[in-house]
Amino acid sequence: MQVTRRLRWQLLFQSGMFVVLLALLTALLAYLGHEYRIERDITRSARNTLSSATLGALRQMQGPLRITAYAVRQDASGANVHKTIEERVRAYQRAKRDLELQLIDPREQPKLAAEAGLRAPNTLVLEYQRRSEQIPLGDFNEQNFANALVRLLRGANNLVLWLDGHGERKLDGLANHDLGSFGHQLRQKGFSVSSINLGLAQEVPVNATLLVVTQPQVELQPAETEKLLAYVNRGGNLLWLIDTEPLRGLQPLAEKLGLVLTPGTVVDPALAPRSGPPVFAVAANYARHAVVGTLQYNTLFPHARQIGADDTVGWRVTPLIDVAPRGWVETGKLDAKPTFDKSRDFPGPVNVASAFERTVDDREQRVIVIGTGHFLSNSFLGNGGNLALGLSVLNWLAGDDALVNIEPRPAGDTRLDTNSMHLYLIAFVVLLLLPLAFAITGTVVWWRRRNAA
Repeated sequence: MQVTRRLRWQLLFQSGMFVVLLALLTALLAYLGHEYRIERDITRSARNTLSSATLGALRQMQGPLRITAYAVRQDASGANVHKTIEERVRAYQRAKRDLELQLIDPREQPKLAAEAGLRAPNTLVLEYQRRSEQIPLGDFNEQNFANALVRLLRGANNLVLWLDGHGERKLDGLANHDLGSFGHQLRQKGFSVSSINLGLAQEVPVNATLLVVTQPQVELQPAETEKLLAYVNRGGNLLWLIDTEPLRGLQPLAEKLGLVLTPGTVVDPALAPRSGPPVFAVAANYARHAVVGTLQYNTLFPHARQIGADDTVGWRVTPLIDVAPRGWVETGKLDAKPTFDKSRDFPGPVNVASAFERTVDDREQRVIVIGTGHFLSNSFLGNGGNLALGLSVLNWLAGDDALVNIEPRPAGDTRLDTNSMHLYLIAFVVLLLLPLAFAITGTVVWWRRRNAA
């Protein structure tokens, strides 16, 4: 075929059009890649996808959320810190369109960093409705971010008091029977936690969100009980953890609530320990109530007692948790193998927690009574859903119904569980079998090349 001048121009035009179209297609793909993202989370527990609880917290925020990141532009290794922050915040921005992110290098704008009152050099400052929270950049993960959101949502109404002065469990105590770990979790969720001794205080402060009463070890004085009743009479919210011991001066409070307290301890032969009586009861089914309605974990109740109530004294009573469907309330002596005595014991299932509600001066009053304080103690808080239940109870009592179920899920695939046989097998393959295979392969290749030469 003869190549003419006209044919050359046609080929040149075609080539030019191909280059132009290719450039346009590349630009279009670049634009689409910049404006739209397609992501897929392949981790087992969807760890890189925001949990429904975190998304719920973001949806509850009415108005803009502002994040100011005070961080150096590049770290010592040369990595772009600002870009990393933008990528990690992008998931939250997709969930909340009015989430604003501002990046500030403290070295370039030291005055702004000083005005922010940073507690760490590299820090995220979250601002919402004139309230602020700080997260050190090294602690920036979904759990800590969600906790900060909860604290911002909670606002200033967050004072939790616990009754002290009679040997009760302490929300800052370190002993096994104390509630110090639970108190730490409450502070992480934005609560202010403090003790009150009614032998010294004139009354329970009116700004208290709720009062926690645990088992006293000595008798309360009548004047202390009167102050406690005055708090309940004016509509104060209350969490009462009752152990199987005597009430020691709290009988008037039980009468005020219409409690029917059966003597004895809940036993469940289905959960018999290796030694000692089966005094541990597991709850898996819960009532249709805001506190426990969506709880998805088993909870453990050690040394629990039955909680009954007379609903004719002015309270709306909701039994929350039943345990020991094949157990009973043992009123006799506890030994390693107790037996049910139908003449004196009470068969299961046994209710161990109840919610009480009523209206006082056009305000809803809330009380929860649970038949054991052990389940929130330092010894048992980490069992099953005990912590989740405790936080749900406190949120409901504080009136933060929307926050009851905000608990980001833990990552289920961040650790490798293996046994000694697997470890020996990995060591054998990596340290012996693979090097031996490489050595044999190299020897064979060398021998073939030598013979070929």
